[in-house]
Amino acid sequence: MSSQPFTAASVDAAVFCADIGGSFIRFGVSHRAGEVEEFGKVPMPTASWRQFVAAIEGLLTEFGTGFPADTPLALSTAGLVSPQTGELLATNIPAFTGRALAADLSRELHRPVTAANDADCFALAEAYAGNAQNQPIVAGIILGTGVGGGLVINGQLVRGHGGVTGEWGHGAITRTELTLDGKTYSIPRLTCNCGQIGCLDTLGGARGIERLHQHLNHPLTAQTGTSQQIVDGWQEGQPDSTLTINAWLHLVAEPLALLVNILGPSKIVVGGGLANATALIAALDSQVRTGTLHQYAEPLVITGKFAGNGGNGGMIGASVLGRLAV
Repeated sequence: MSSQPFTAASVDAAVFCADIGGSFIRFGVSHRAGEVEEFGKVPMPTASWRQFVAAIEGLLTEFGTGFPADTPLALSTAGLVSPQTGELLATNIPAFTGRALAADLSRELHRPVTAANDADCFALAEAYAGNAQNQPIVAGIILGTGVGGGLVINGQLVRGHGGVTGEWGHGAITRTELTLDGKTYSIPRLTCNCGQIGCLDTLGGARGIERLHQHLNHPLTAQTGTSQQIVDGWQEGQPDSTLTINAWLHLVAEPLALLVNILGPSKIVVGGGLANATALIAALDSQVRTGTLHQYAEPLVITGKFAGNGGNGGMIGASVLGRLAV
């Protein structure tokens, strides 16, 4: 297997980058692949395509002085971007419904535009310039509000049919019961936003920790806690929080170990809000490695360099993708 990735990404021409979420558009420029200078952010007009285009035009007008008029724009966006049609599915951004985002925006702006899912961009950023730099197989996983993922092999982003690759948080895979310290607990199979029942996305992210804590410890009351409070309680040895996190570690590690056995990644790099809980990610790494066929001598599941809600992995990944597409 070759380990000489990113040959096309050495182009030195500037690329504008934008990270598009349900609340904001973050905007910047990359003068070199893997590096981004962030200029600022504006509210994301999720309901109107015209207003979205106007917002991007405003950012280009404000910060694009001195750059060639055909400087490419690379987007990291919430939602699934189909490599076959370019169409984007983002349930939290109705303005994109039925749009071939990159092609439609390119026509509006009269410049080259590329677009990819934000988890894909995070994985690409980590493989190119982050904590899995130049590893042959890199899985980037998002443990944020929910669960997401992306896959990079030999420096190339793998973009499956319909834009679905590495989405290990979906599919009816959660257990219905779990035995911890000799006691068996029922595990709820919840309806996911994707329409299926039992997806890890419902229990594996920050909101999932909170749902699991409620179910295991306070099923008949409104008493619960934030994911941060629960993780803190686990680290402090509080029994309720310890039960929740031990259950969470098993539920998340099992499908993740399956992903390892199928793909054989060199590193699994974690982004999203939970990535900032270093003790939690270390515990997850230990749990995952008990279920893999290959015995990893070093940590496999690690926090990404561009992890966390304040990280700029989306734009950095977009900066690489924009050059690879040139």
